[in-house]
Amino acid sequence: MHTIKELQEKVSELFDNRQYIANPKELYEPIQYSLSRGGKRLRPLLSLISCSLFGGKLEDVYNSAIGLEIFHNFTLLHDDIMDKSPLRRGLPSVYQKWNANTAILSGDTMFVLAYEYVAKTKPEILVDTIHAFNKTAREVCEGQQYDMNFESESRIGVEDYMKMIRLKTAVLIAAALKIGAIAAKASKDNIEKIYDFGILIGLAFQLRDDYLDAFGDQDVFGKPIGNDILTNKKTYLYIKSFELAKGENLDRLKKAFEIENPKKKVKEVLNMYDLLSIKKITQNKIEELYANSLDILNKLEINESDKKEVYSFLQQLIKREV
Repeated sequence: MHTIKELQEKVSELFDNRQYIANPKELYEPIQYSLSRGGKRLRPLLSLISCSLFGGKLEDVYNSAIGLEIFHNFTLLHDDIMDKSPLRRGLPSVYQKWNANTAILSGDTMFVLAYEYVAKTKPEILVDTIHAFNKTAREVCEGQQYDMNFESESRIGVEDYMKMIRLKTAVLIAAALKIGAIAAKASKDNIEKIYDFGILIGLAFQLRDDYLDAFGDQDVFGKPIGNDILTNKKTYLYIKSFELAKGENLDRLKKAFEIENPKKKVKEVLNMYDLLSIKKITQNKIEELYANSLDILNKLEINESDKKEVYSFLQQLIKREV
């Protein structure tokens, strides 16, 4: 297997200086803006990692990896509108820099571009790759709809939330790994295991995102801290706090989320999270998902030295601050 550093460099080569400019410029400039801001580029990296783990040729997964990253960024353009997020990666989100209509149309175009790249996959693995991509794209939309449904539903449990983030976030991470394994022509059993592994990593990844929104450093995180609190978004932290709060604490929690002053609201909700040990509970859940993912990784038919390389990378991912 290539080292993670080598694969990260390969991902940079795939994306750095890649141009998406065409006419009309009003359509393509937001696309270039979105894709040129870097970000973690986690999905294409995972595709390359998976392909390399199973002894495949990296060039066989390049186009799919690019397509997955474009698709991911397409979802962000639309998510920022729906979530009213003013910043993305420390810069104005596309709908803020231009407008919502532009973000919608540029996002739609990115979906087409993503599909064009995935369709360039080698013929012998094209059907399986397209099937994985299509299933994932549909599930991501289902997840987003569940997320929007939660806004008007009063009773949302942890299981409901985990199902939603599985669809909205985890399946794309899992698909990136699966598509890499398909490109390497891994066994059916290994392809299924690497997908299940990806689901657990994706769930942990989203919970870390929830955690950072409340407890992260805005300058490092790249998005306003407390935005989920201000919008009363039903995250794992929100749901767990209402599950645990009783009596007077429940009344205080409800009132905290009704405060109109933004700074005061975030401060009071965080005080309640502290009182209910939400920070520690969330960290424990992330660690549980991470440990379960490692159990699957250990069952994969790959070299032990390669497993250690992936262990190290995942540890950084779960402990990330951005």
